[in-house]
Amino acid sequence: MVVDDNFTADVRVPSSRYDREIERGVDLISSLPDEIIQHILAFVPTKEAITTSLLSKRWRYVWYNTPSLSFDGNTLEKMASSLNKIQNIYTAIKMIDLNIRTGMIHHIPQLNSWIELAMSRNVETMSLAMMDANLEKYDIPEFFYTNTSVKQLSFEFYFADMIPKRSVSWTSLKKLKLSCCRLSDESLAKLLSGCPVLESLTLSLCIELKVLDLSKSLRLRTLQVVRYCWGTDPMLIVAPHIHRLVLRNSQFPCTLVDVSSLIEARVNYRFDLYKRTLEDDLLHLMMLEKLQNVEKLTIGADLLHVLSLGELRGNRFPMFKVKALTIETTMFQFVIPPAIERLLQNSPDLKKLTIHTRTYDTALGEKINSQLDQCLQSKDSIFQNMSCWDKESQQVASFVEPLVKEAKRLEKMIIHLEDRYLKARGFQNLVHTLSHNKDVSNIVLSTEPTRSDKCGIIGLFQMS
Repeated sequence: MVVDDNFTADVRVPSSRYDREIERGVDLISSLPDEIIQHILAFVPTKEAITTSLLSKRWRYVWYNTPSLSFDGNTLEKMASSLNKIQNIYTAIKMIDLNIRTGMIHHIPQLNSWIELAMSRNVETMSLAMMDANLEKYDIPEFFYTNTSVKQLSFEFYFADMIPKRSVSWTSLKKLKLSCCRLSDESLAKLLSGCPVLESLTLSLCIELKVLDLSKSLRLRTLQVVRYCWGTDPMLIVAPHIHRLVLRNSQFPCTLVDVSSLIEARVNYRFDLYKRTLEDDLLHLMMLEKLQNVEKLTIGADLLHVLSLGELRGNRFPMFKVKALTIETTMFQFVIPPAIERLLQNSPDLKKLTIHTRTYDTALGEKINSQLDQCLQSKDSIFQNMSCWDKESQQVASFVEPLVKEAKRLEKMIIHLEDRYLKARGFQNLVHTLSHNKDVSNIVLSTEPTRSDKCGIIGLFQMS
């Protein structure tokens, strides 16, 4: 047997009786060509792919040419004693994908060894994650920065420094994701200088970045930035070539210096009620002004709260050319958040409005609601002396009906509500009322889940 016993102990060797039963039947999988079996094995953890060598002589060498390898920390631990043997018998000339995720720093030598092997086999996709608090001392090997075959690279190292000492050459790289890295402006510029065909860049929790200058990345079309919810200063973004922008989870708005080619944007930030200032409100409005020409715009719930408070304080809203607007919001005890109303009024070309509602954090929600109430002189009295279900039904009604009035010109409005609103007494009355509204031509009810959360589509309104 050419594989280490550690990998085969959990696999039951087929008995002779079992073999005879197989012989009397038809083993369709084993009759497939090696290329197809190897493609199937590419979708299972490499540890499981290796153990298939025990199934029969037919399977003994099949996994050797599997084009994709995937290891976790446990697998790396068990293969430590047989690393050289496994790498020697791995004969795939072309590697499509290498995926390694571990949380132990002593796996670094194995990680480096697999990276080097993958690069020698012209790997196309690499996803590397090492989450160990001691990883700050890790020196990323220089050979990592030179590769002409990799097209997608995801690199998540626990705040390790990315400081290439020599030039970077990722000449085929189209998609780059960097997470939890120490990355200075100079280091990122050096990385990007070696990515002439880069199309998508994701920066998640990368500390030390101050100025994100992407003006030399001529083919870059998608930029995603996920920032810390604490201790991060505003970031300047210069990205004249991108078409899609995602910004989220920062206490501070980004300063968009140049996003002149932008078509689609999704923005949100971490709401901090105690640190908000008038200057913050103005910075958010300045950021929105840079998004005036986008065709598709998504605004997160926390940012919507800030914009609502800013609207009530008299801050000026920009005009938009948006055609499809998606809003994530909570349902407070007032008609609709002022920012939604202003967004609709300032978007004359809007054709489609999608609203995702969510349950707010109780403590934070009460504080936000309190501030809004002070400005709105909230009609809280309509919720007094009501049961919980009736309150929720009333909230749905008070939230939806004004939107229908505001959105007469729309071709489509979609509202996603939590399933619990379906149970509210009075909900059927609301549906009946809306179905007889002359401005509504069609209502479709559904409880199909949306995305990864447990929400359902309550109504699809197509406006006449």
